[in-house]
Amino acid sequence: MRTRQTSSKQEPQPASAGPWILRFILKAFIFFGGLGLCGVLLGSMAMALAWPNLPDLHAMTDYRPRIPLRVYTADHVLIGEFGEERRDVLRFSEIPDLMKAAVLSAEDDRFYQHGGVEWTGVIRAAITNLVTDSKAQGASTITMQVARNFYLSSEKTYSRKFYELLLTFKIESQLSKDQILELYMNQIYLGHRAYGFAAAARTYFGKKLADLTPAEAAMLAGIPKAPSRFNPLSNLRRAEVRQHYVLGRMLALGYLTPAEYQSAMAQKIVTRSSAGTAPGSFKVHGEYVAELARQLLYNIYHDDLYSRGINIYTTVRAKDQELAYQSLRNGVLEYTRRAPYPGPEENIDLPANVEQDPQKLDDIIDAVIEKYPDSGDDLLTGVVLSASPTQITVARSAKEIITVSDKKALLTVARALGDKAKPGVRITRGSVVYVHKDPDGNWEVINYPAVQAALVVLTPNDGAIRAMVGGFDFYRGNFNRVTQAWRQPGSNIKPFIYAAAIERGFSTATQISNEPFFLTAAQTGSKPWAPKNYGDEYEPMLTLRQALYKSMNMVTVRIMQAIGPAYAQQYLTRFGFDKSRQPAVLPMALGAGTVTPLQLAAGYSVFANGGYRVTPYLIDKVTDSDGKVIMQAKPNQAGDESIRAIDPRVDYIVNNLLEGVATYGTGARAHAVLKRTVAGKTGTTNDSMDAWFSGYTSGLEATAWLGYDQPKSLGARETGGGVALPIWLGYMQDAVKDLPMPTPRPRPDGVLEVNNELYLSDYPPGQAVASLGLGGNPQDAPPQQDTLGDFLSNLAGSSKAGH
Repeated sequence: MRTRQTSSKQEPQPASAGPWILRFILKAFIFFGGLGLCGVLLGSMAMALAWPNLPDLHAMTDYRPRIPLRVYTADHVLIGEFGEERRDVLRFSEIPDLMKAAVLSAEDDRFYQHGGVEWTGVIRAAITNLVTDSKAQGASTITMQVARNFYLSSEKTYSRKFYELLLTFKIESQLSKDQILELYMNQIYLGHRAYGFAAAARTYFGKKLADLTPAEAAMLAGIPKAPSRFNPLSNLRRAEVRQHYVLGRMLALGYLTPAEYQSAMAQKIVTRSSAGTAPGSFKVHGEYVAELARQLLYNIYHDDLYSRGINIYTTVRAKDQELAYQSLRNGVLEYTRRAPYPGPEENIDLPANVEQDPQKLDDIIDAVIEKYPDSGDDLLTGVVLSASPTQITVARSAKEIITVSDKKALLTVARALGDKAKPGVRITRGSVVYVHKDPDGNWEVINYPAVQAALVVLTPNDGAIRAMVGGFDFYRGNFNRVTQAWRQPGSNIKPFIYAAAIERGFSTATQISNEPFFLTAAQTGSKPWAPKNYGDEYEPMLTLRQALYKSMNMVTVRIMQAIGPAYAQQYLTRFGFDKSRQPAVLPMALGAGTVTPLQLAAGYSVFANGGYRVTPYLIDKVTDSDGKVIMQAKPNQAGDESIRAIDPRVDYIVNNLLEGVATYGTGARAHAVLKRTVAGKTGTTNDSMDAWFSGYTSGLEATAWLGYDQPKSLGARETGGGVALPIWLGYMQDAVKDLPMPTPRPRPDGVLEVNNELYLSDYPPGQAVASLGLGGNPQDAPPQQDTLGDFLSNLAGSSKAGH
């Protein structure tokens, strides 16, 4: 009975549990079904609202190859390419099957089977992103990448991904698979300014796409995953890792036989330049030249310029341009090396023992290089692994470790090493630094330069620009300091003032006071003015020749006072200087006006070519896509009396003075290094904010400038002879090697030589200005007080321009 009663109590339990479970399942089904239905409805509404707003596919369906604007040197080396499509466009039939196979293996092996979206990959990526609470995992097919490259950003947001999916469906509905693959292979970015695989083949291997080996094709196919990391120029090791993966996929998918696979794996990849270009860039660093040429022609053709296949041939010579580029970089780095080290670019948290995980270390370094890119091919970014006063270890990648241990190199950053270094200056583990090989070939740590420079080279007889570098790194800002920077010329303006004085009756023997000069507030109409000589050196009297050799300010101010600022201002316009930027006041004698380096170079060309004003020009000729010349330069030539700027006798005397400056004066290093006749002048502005050297020899004139974009002192001891002249010499040393020695100029009629000094025959000894003293001379009277007063009201401190 008890058993039966127990049994009777337990038997009803299954009957009551069943309906409860069924009800729960039914409710769950209804809930999730309703939720799914809501999702479908919301998705449908979103699609209905978004689909009409999707972009038209005209850019794809009407994808026409346009020939870009190309810029060349005078010797036909490509230095610039501009256009909406900077790529070598190929039709689908022109793309080799090998390259197609490599791309499909690397990016989307089921491209011809799916409808634009690989749903298994999407689901896998979605789950990964949900688990990791990130948006890093993607599942892009080739069609999705095409949609993104043509119309969308690479921003990792869900809304962007939704539009990408919709656009993918639209593309698949209107274009064939072959059309989509053609677009992808022409459009995709592959690093180092290469768009499309044909351009990449030229950039990395110097080959046509049809000439690639399986190994090379696989390496290119591996780049789209991360163009900055997987291209063979930026990181060959990582590119090879990716290449091996692609080759394995090609083998697995049947695109390669085992023998072909083994051969491709064994092939050593060698990057090489194609005609006119270097791997990953142009053979010559002519970025500033190419950009200026583009701007000049844009004023004529406007936007039509970029699709007509126009070719610009500049006056620049490839060898000269590269010499100028390297010399400017060396000069800027040398100045930076002497200045106090300001500290690393940044300090990152570098995990302990991360060196034992090459992949993780490479990922960290790649992110750093993306934020702080290399500058050129000689100033490279790295992360410090360890630092001490005797050695710094810097990683460029897990396999590229640089050791800085040279004592001289370590002196550059000595203030940043050791326990007493300030936190913002100290180099320690995790510091982001730049490394560079110094002139002796030793690695050094050096900061990215804050100072800038410019160098322009002309042929004085016709004004052709032979070389032009407008800054340290074009890709950090394309402001061209050769043509756009208005700076004070300092003492570099003095030869033009002296030329005006010689025309007014001065001779190289004229004696001029070099004692301190002072104007009271009553005389200026504003505030006292007391210019100084560089180094505060003074003598009772100097000849005009001696004063220019030593670049003495007191002498130049008195000359300006004697000839009159208004006359000097007008005289400067003969050389091409802007009158409105040369105030007719005494400080103009010390370079208080403003000029561009190109203006200054053109001015010195007058002295170099016998007294003729030639107009600098950059474009020699322009041709159309068929090579027909549509524009041809017709420059003025020295010898044409219609463009004479100054009396040939004055020109001869000033040239003689400038040869002396470059032999015995502040520019003596020029003659000492080149060991040939050189003429030139140094220039340093007030408080050493601008440093210059302009000079010429053997049919070349060059002007070098160094300073900060936002003017500030270069340092109390920095002068044009110390920082600008080395840039000038760095170029000239190699540029004139194969040029003939300058021949002595014949002395023109009307120039007298007495006791090694030169006079105009109009003003022979006894009639030329014999001396200019301290006071009591009518020529010492101050200029109009209001003009000088207004000018001085805008000046801070006293003028100390000099060497």
